[in-house]
Amino acid sequence: MSETYSDAFLRGVLQRTRVIAVVGVSMNPVRPSYYVARYLALKGFTVIPVNPGHAGKVLFGQTVRADLSAIEEPVDMVDIFRRSEFVPDIVDDALESLPDLRTIWMQIGVSHEAAAETARARGVDVIMNRCPKIEYQRLFGELRMGGFNTGVISSKL
Repeated sequence: MSETYSDAFLRGVLQRTRVIAVVGVSMNPVRPSYYVARYLALKGFTVIPVNPGHAGKVLFGQTVRADLSAIEEPVDMVDIFRRSEFVPDIVDDALESLPDLRTIWMQIGVSHEAAAETARARGVDVIMNRCPKIEYQRLFGELRMGGFNTGVISSKL
């Protein structure tokens, strides 16, 4: 899992994205899927939680959906917090249900090259084995505040 993406590509994806469907989000605040989704919501993204076990509940001001086909509003990005073997079905559902989809993002430890190729063939960008929260913090200066060397040079304090 050594996928490489340029900083410009990742920054562009994050800058153009407004609505993110987070598949596999947890209602438990100590789970990574919860705090990543919460962080993205706090950064101004509209986060639509997707988890059949919590459908109908409210999280981050949005009703939890059972699956991607239950989303009626335009979605820019699907962030996948499920094991890699579930990715093909999620990608197929996303491509079928979300006509405005521009990005499939698979979390750290999640990748599926065949599903990625299916999405790319439909003009959808794919990022695997990365976290949008970490990339946002790294690319937009927040990790530097914590003392991390992000490799991104900026005059912004």
